[in-house]
Amino acid sequence: MAAGTATPLLLLLSVLCFVGASRAANVTYDHRAVVIDGVRRVVVSGSIHYPRSTPDMWPGLIQKAKDGGLDVIETYVFWDIHEPYDFEGRKDLVRFVKAVANAGLYVHLRIGPYVCAEWNYGGFPVWLHFVPGIKFRTDNAAFKAEMQRFTEKVVDTMKGAGLYASQGGPIILSQIENEYGNVDSSYGAAGKAYMRWAAGMAVSLDTGVPWVMCQQSDAPDPLINTCNGFYCDQFTPNSKSKPKMWTENWSGWFLSFGGAVPYRPTEDLAFAVARFYQRGGTFQNYYMYHGGTNFGRSTGGPFIATSYDYDAPIDEYGMVRQPKWGHLRDVHKAIKLCEPALVAAEPSYSSLGQNTEATVYQAPSVCAAFLANIDAQSDKTVKFNGNMYKLPAWSVSILPDCKNVVLNTAQINSQVTTSEMRSLRSSTQDSDDSSITPELATAGWSYAIEPVGITKENALTRPGLMEQINTTADASDFLWYSTSIIVKGDEPYLNGSQSNLLINSLGHVLQVYINGKLAGSAKGSASSSLISLQTPVTLVPGKNKLDLLSTTVGLANYGAFFDLVGAGVTGPVKLSGPNGALDLSSTDWTYQIGLRGEDLHLYNPSEVSPEWVSDKAYPTNQPLIWYKTKFTAPAGDDPVAIDFTGMGKGEAWVNGQSIGRYWPTNLAPQSGCVNSCNYRGSYSSNKCLKKCGQPSQTLYHVPRSFLQPGSNDLVLFEQFGGDPRLISFTTRQTNSICAHISEMHPAQIDSWITPQQNAQRPGPSLRLECPREGQVISNIKFASFGTPSGTCGNYNHGECSSSQALAVVQEACVGMSNCSVSLSSKNFGNPCSGVTKSLVVEAACS
Repeated sequence: MAAGTATPLLLLLSVLCFVGASRAANVTYDHRAVVIDGVRRVVVSGSIHYPRSTPDMWPGLIQKAKDGGLDVIETYVFWDIHEPYDFEGRKDLVRFVKAVANAGLYVHLRIGPYVCAEWNYGGFPVWLHFVPGIKFRTDNAAFKAEMQRFTEKVVDTMKGAGLYASQGGPIILSQIENEYGNVDSSYGAAGKAYMRWAAGMAVSLDTGVPWVMCQQSDAPDPLINTCNGFYCDQFTPNSKSKPKMWTENWSGWFLSFGGAVPYRPTEDLAFAVARFYQRGGTFQNYYMYHGGTNFGRSTGGPFIATSYDYDAPIDEYGMVRQPKWGHLRDVHKAIKLCEPALVAAEPSYSSLGQNTEATVYQAPSVCAAFLANIDAQSDKTVKFNGNMYKLPAWSVSILPDCKNVVLNTAQINSQVTTSEMRSLRSSTQDSDDSSITPELATAGWSYAIEPVGITKENALTRPGLMEQINTTADASDFLWYSTSIIVKGDEPYLNGSQSNLLINSLGHVLQVYINGKLAGSAKGSASSSLISLQTPVTLVPGKNKLDLLSTTVGLANYGAFFDLVGAGVTGPVKLSGPNGALDLSSTDWTYQIGLRGEDLHLYNPSEVSPEWVSDKAYPTNQPLIWYKTKFTAPAGDDPVAIDFTGMGKGEAWVNGQSIGRYWPTNLAPQSGCVNSCNYRGSYSSNKCLKKCGQPSQTLYHVPRSFLQPGSNDLVLFEQFGGDPRLISFTTRQTNSICAHISEMHPAQIDSWITPQQNAQRPGPSLRLECPREGQVISNIKFASFGTPSGTCGNYNHGECSSSQALAVVQEACVGMSNCSVSLSSKNFGNPCSGVTKSLVVEAACS
């Protein structure tokens, strides 16, 4: 069957299932779409990164993605975690791809191997930096040899497991390089030569599926150049023979330590998706669909937070985020209803007036239309095909039959879910404290002191200051710089016993110790990691010890030559007083890579160490302390997190597995947040922010698979100083489910049957569904039909309200796992004529 002539039945059968394992599939493309076994496909994809969750979570995440209307799971391949050859646990890429296949979905494998992704060093292993003669991402023999070696390793691993579609597997696309077009001008002609080499190398690997290059407008044939961004409806491929593809639709934005929490309104994301398909796109991927967690030291940036939630449709803990997940599911259903027309016809565009546009896909037997209002302020009423349609500002209406509106992106039929991470006790205190709940009783806290300065025999001494990454090779976040000063008392840099100490550092965090005592500290930020610390210090006659602890918070991951961005104390380091200064930059410095506790594996509870001290009078609010305790895992299967309020900055391990860096004392700026973000108008990463003036992150995910029955171990390394008694375990709890539907909303999308039967299609209705299997709606907290106002958890009756609303909703919903209530006068009467009425409901499930 020729591309574009598939019957609706065949398309319906192929929407969510691939021909896996039974036979090979032929994947190609034409100017309209990816073509699988001769059939053009309209594809919805979403990014889930395998190392940002756990193998136990993968099947549930993938199933939620499928239930949300996705056809494809997209993931990067993270070079640094697989070298040397390591594909175990969260690194088990083969297992992840097979899990996607088992759910009946396809895979887009973005090999890179540069990935950006707010991942440490952009996904490159740091040892690559030390290969003689190497220059990253340019026409350099050493780099190309290593890149090809790893790319071949990944391809061979996938082929060995039979995972390419050409072998009967789920992988239908692969990507080489990543957003290189954003920076290639900095590399000149050598950059262009490298890009062409990378394309040719990829094609030569004979995967049997197409390759793409994102953000590469001059990607050579046969590679498909694709778009990344908040909007890609205006994107055009570089050849009339290539389809319009969107590899990264940013569903939110990443969080930085010291930054406010970004989010993207559901209506705007839905608008961007619908506009892309309206304007001829046929492959769209959410970056991210599930963001997950940056475990261990995997964050990039620097200063990327441990949470990589990304305001994605599935949240960090693996729970669907409503209404975003549900509304996008409805958008996907609407797009799929249009698929027969989208793959059979070319788009035809026409203006319906100022800032309004109609796009029609008309074939002999099918027709689909999109009506868009791109005005950021005003609603519009337009005439199309002889009928009048109301278009809210910044919205798209989808008409699968060119007549009836099945969905408008600004009108959400999906429910809202409010939830919280609920503390299971007030604090983690000693086991004889009666305030502790039995399920989380600890055995008390042990501690170990991390010594200040040089303690290792393998420390090295060199004249001058050494850049940190070149010294540590990122084996640890920490590098000690140590020197000493002999003071007689009459030095020109002294004012009595006082002097001013100036230290310049490339970042990211700096602590200064004079004679073993903390004398000052400073930190950079996501916008600038540079540090210039000035602090008064007191020196004593004789020998004075100066110890500087420099700390990285993830290595740079983006930009031209990002691999050369340094860290650590590069000077000057000066003491100054009223009569002169002493520059210590060129003196002899002794260097120690990492902490003594790291070498002793204090984070590993299976290794016994005499360093640990068990004493109820353990130190608190002091820097450089290791803490250890035992706890019993929270009962049930609700997601678990630790609230680190009360601690400063450090890293935490549960049963020897790092849950990441914590930093609850790093606060977002006081300004820049909004109480309610208007979805209308173009979105940017700083448009919609929350939690200004608050810690960027206090809650840190502990996957259930990290926990074990009975006793569990929690180890902390606290760098700044804190009180571990103040931390608490929390579990994810749903408070309410809510919905708000007006008489202007289209009917629920599942009521769409065929164009011929839509004349009898019911009107709008409100639907509620408990989020967990086995739950039923136990209570209606609020119900109002008329002109209600407010948001979920804070609804109010308006000037008019039906007296029947609560009783009607209670009868339809209480005791049910899900329910539907029609917005009809039969149910509610007409409490106020001449106005558009709405039904709002807030309910509880148990």
